[in-house]
Amino acid sequence: MKIILLEDVKSLGKKGDIVNVSDGYARNMILPKKLGVEATGKNLNDLKLKNQHAEKVAQENLDAAKELAAAISDKEVTVSLKTGEGGKTFGSVSTKEIAAAAKEQLQMELDKKKMQLPEGGLKSLGVHEVTIKFHPKVTGTLKVKVTEE
Repeated sequence: MKIILLEDVKSLGKKGDIVNVSDGYARNMILPKKLGVEATGKNLNDLKLKNQHAEKVAQENLDAAKELAAAISDKEVTVSLKTGEGGKTFGSVSTKEIAAAAKEQLQMELDKKKMQLPEGGLKSLGVHEVTIKFHPKVTGTLKVKVTEE
């Protein structure tokens, strides 16, 4: 019996796969637990439409991420940091502070969890580039200017 999986099933397949299983396994395990449905013409058509919709949404997300990456590529955010004698800084700039500064200065919502600071963080004064991962395939860079408070 051909089954369209509605959820991932260990050792059988992933969600959306069409698999061939024995009639007993389908009747006693897959169908009662709603892990899959029988692969009829209507169900195959529904699966095809869902896949087309998912591809369209994924493409729209990718395009939006590319636009956002292009929009921030030439922007700069200024963050101030306390310093002591000789320009020695106290602490470092966090992604939370960068996200707050971007919201305030650029009116852009940037996710702090998607920012990748250079090794060791931003502990010195000057202009640094912070990589932001908008999408698995799209990354952008934001210039962060660290100034003395």
